[in-house]
Amino acid sequence: MCSSDLFPTETVYGLGADASSEQAIARIYALKGRPSNHPVIVHLANASDMSQWARDIPSSAWALAQAFWPGPLTLILLRGPAVPLAVTGGQDSVGVRVPSHPVARQLLATFGGGIAAPSANRYGRVSPTCAEHVREEFGNDAPYILDGGDCEVGLESTIVSLVGPPVLLRPG
Repeated sequence: MCSSDLFPTETVYGLGADASSEQAIARIYALKGRPSNHPVIVHLANASDMSQWARDIPSSAWALAQAFWPGPLTLILLRGPAVPLAVTGGQDSVGVRVPSHPVARQLLATFGGGIAAPSANRYGRVSPTCAEHVREEFGNDAPYILDGGDCEVGLESTIVSLVGPPVLLRPG
């Protein structure tokens, strides 16, 4: 996965690319028109993959992952040393989550790495919840759309920061 592909999660459709490739991440920012200092969430196949993307993971992160993953919860943790700064918007933290949508889960399992995937919409626009909205938004700019039907939740994931005391950054 070098180019940007669009795929469903249980929350909204995501604009995904290899989270370890700065070139692929740059394509996400370009397609969205997103400021480069806005971090993107890394989607993972399993909670055990957190340790590849984060460091000094607190026990509370493992407990939340056990309770809510796969599902619409993003955890903000300290960025691991191999995580490109393009993913984190230059910050020392990284957002990770394990989606529950079966298409996203199969994509992640097949890919075998982290997929950086903000919502599949142009910056500042409404996040899409079906493949038709994605096609309308991007047209030929992103020809690979994995159509997994309508998103079950239809609202972005809850975000909890565990860098320091736990803080709810975004209710989902």
